[in-house]
Amino acid sequence: MRAIHTTLLMGAVSALAMAVAAAAQAAEAPAPVAGEVQQVEEVLVTAQKREQKTLDVPIALTAYSGAMLDKLGVQEFDRLSTFVPGFQVQNQSPNNPGFVMRGITSDSGDATTEPRVSVFQDGVSISKSRGSYIELFDIQRIEVAKGPQSTLFGRGALIGAVNVIQNKADPRGLDWSVAAEGGNANYGLFEVMGNLPLSDTFAVRIAGRYKQRDGAIENVLGGPNLGSTDTGALRLAAHWSPTSRLNADLLVNYEADHPTGTSFKSNQFNPTDIATGQPLGDRDPNSPAGLSSGYGFEGGAELGLKRFVKGATALVDYQLTDALKLSSITAARRFQSTEVFDPDGFSLPMFVFAEDARGTQYSQELRLNYDNGGKFTWFGGVSYFDEDARTRVPLQFDERYALNLLTGQLTKPNPQPTAVLTNTTRLAALITALTGGAASGAVAQGIANNLGVHTEQYTNYGSTKSWDVYGDATWRLTDRFELSAGLRYTNDDKSSGVASQVSQRSILGGVLGAMTQGAATRTALLTALAAPGATNIPTSAAYPVPMFGLFAQPTTGNGQVSTQDFSDDGLTWRLVARYKPTDEASLYASYARGRRPKVISAAAPSAPMSPGKFTPVDAETVDSYEVGGKTRLMDGRLSLDGAIYFYSYDNFQTTVQQNAQIITTNAGKAETYGFEGQATWQAASFAEFFATYSYSHGRFKTGVRDGNRFRLSPDHKLSIGSSLHADLLRGRFTFTPLYTWQSKIFFDDDNDIPALQKTNLIPDLVQDEFQKAYGLLDLRLEYQPSFANWKVGAFVTNATDEKYIKDAGNTGDSFGIPTFIAGNPRFYGLTFSLRR
Repeated sequence: MRAIHTTLLMGAVSALAMAVAAAAQAAEAPAPVAGEVQQVEEVLVTAQKREQKTLDVPIALTAYSGAMLDKLGVQEFDRLSTFVPGFQVQNQSPNNPGFVMRGITSDSGDATTEPRVSVFQDGVSISKSRGSYIELFDIQRIEVAKGPQSTLFGRGALIGAVNVIQNKADPRGLDWSVAAEGGNANYGLFEVMGNLPLSDTFAVRIAGRYKQRDGAIENVLGGPNLGSTDTGALRLAAHWSPTSRLNADLLVNYEADHPTGTSFKSNQFNPTDIATGQPLGDRDPNSPAGLSSGYGFEGGAELGLKRFVKGATALVDYQLTDALKLSSITAARRFQSTEVFDPDGFSLPMFVFAEDARGTQYSQELRLNYDNGGKFTWFGGVSYFDEDARTRVPLQFDERYALNLLTGQLTKPNPQPTAVLTNTTRLAALITALTGGAASGAVAQGIANNLGVHTEQYTNYGSTKSWDVYGDATWRLTDRFELSAGLRYTNDDKSSGVASQVSQRSILGGVLGAMTQGAATRTALLTALAAPGATNIPTSAAYPVPMFGLFAQPTTGNGQVSTQDFSDDGLTWRLVARYKPTDEASLYASYARGRRPKVISAAAPSAPMSPGKFTPVDAETVDSYEVGGKTRLMDGRLSLDGAIYFYSYDNFQTTVQQNAQIITTNAGKAETYGFEGQATWQAASFAEFFATYSYSHGRFKTGVRDGNRFRLSPDHKLSIGSSLHADLLRGRFTFTPLYTWQSKIFFDDDNDIPALQKTNLIPDLVQDEFQKAYGLLDLRLEYQPSFANWKVGAFVTNATDEKYIKDAGNTGDSFGIPTFIAGNPRFYGLTFSLRR
């Protein structure tokens, strides 16, 4: 198989090389152009730690300037990803995004998990999932580098990196702007920016955004619509350049997100009036849902998210000599998020969960760059990263409804009224059925009388202290040919921890635990669980019944933290050859090694009052082979970029869900190969066209998931758009239609195959957790007068009101009741902006 891939890859290399060379020759004889036609914008980037044109960077790199982001209407990462080949972002909520690069997803909220796709703000990693999703405003540019980039970007960039470069304070002049938007669903946005020079060498800048929109899914049980937007973000920046050799920038960011609950929707049970059992809706994910936050759960918290992210970054560049520059990046960051959600997706208050994630990180990097304009350029440095994180998952469940579910006695699609489901005589019969007659008569009735509302929680902890040493050099053998090589050594000292506790004994959990024991012990436990008040009787010699949980058994002492320390180190590298057929064309070939550090997966114990379980998961490695070409043709009016790649993974780290817990495991080997291309054509002074396309074939190669697709990864993805201008009414109208399309995706690495879900508490027997191919059409129209600095516009997203889902399965999948989350419907509105 490897030989076949190699043959295909070499054939593709030859084809790509001939195509770029031919295009480059054509560029030397440009066609005549009627009128003045602008060139395609060429963004200067720093992916290789020095300022370069994208054409000169031998990486599959997509870069957009702030002006282009505004033109495309990009405010968040999920919107950005539609215009980047090989990149996908799933936004279930700001607290739970999924970043997907060339088929590989990074989205776990577990405190011990290492990211595969790194997200950066001005070179500072913000990759921890619960703190990585940020508002994109007042941006200088965004660079998305695909492929293993550990040498350039450090830890977490196993398969790529996204670097958001924010606008800095500028002492060269006063600048300010304001913008406002409004639309359907009570949408509103206000944005402001001010840049104030205080001297020739010092300036401050402030930028902020607030936006809100009602959720698209009505909650028939009352309260606000689900899936809303409520975000505020603020940035303060200062710049100081006391000499021509020294530049210093300080950036302080703060963001708060308070959306309403995520619209988890069951595909098995309708929203109902729980008192009467009458349906209040249907099971379509895009129709109203019936969700609640339980019985005073977490102090009466409502469904929704409270998330706060704040950070400070200091950037210092000092030009030691004309050829040597010292750079320092110092950063501190903290996030805190609490999200309450209804994971069963229907009206009965059976399950209510929350996730309380917190993290702090500190980092320091020192780097030397050398470039004297000669044959050799290099950079090298050291970095230190210190992170502490913990994720607490409290959960509440009503054992009476759960018993009906476990025994298959919830009527579909409209569950019975609560009076029926909580009837103790009925529950006693269900206990008898669940235990195969082991509990019957008075024992079954006693157990049924004790069933009630139970709460428990588990918490995982992760601590990392890491230092890196790295270097990268480029040797220009000729004016047309160069070689680059980079190496990074990483050393980690880590600690994983877990704690779980119960607020009282779970009677239902005790029944399930008893059924795993021998006959004598089973009978004794069931009899003890029937004692009046058994939920709160302390464990003692007289009452030797453990404090059972249902989803997570308590650790020693009902909440003691179990920890395990370990160390890990490894090397990553890259080798790149680049050839320039002409000044406006570039070919490259690269081999790189990426590495995801070893982790210790922590989980609650199997038996109550025991230490937590720890499972080592070996470091994941990927070998990447890539060839690509870039060119600018027709006097810079046409830009083409393409890359072909092949990845081979060892010790592929994936996650499996065991009851309510997400566990990291080793899935063995996996492979990905594909193609990415992007093109921009300035066809005329009034017309620009752009397009991206990616093909990504990612599959598991060993084990029970052999042949499965990678989750959230479409095989095909494309976007096409244009910017059309017309000079009318003493100004310019700009019309920007955008169309994006993707092929089928699965939402879990098990591809929802029933045979792979046997460990679920209730197996899911239907394969329906996928999204078929679909496309979205967005339209924007703007008017900019020639006599003023204001601009007005109108927009519509998902103009055809396409129905689709953006996630499926989720926590409910462990209980045989998967939930589905609707994608965004059609939104429209008006815009206004004013700039000095």
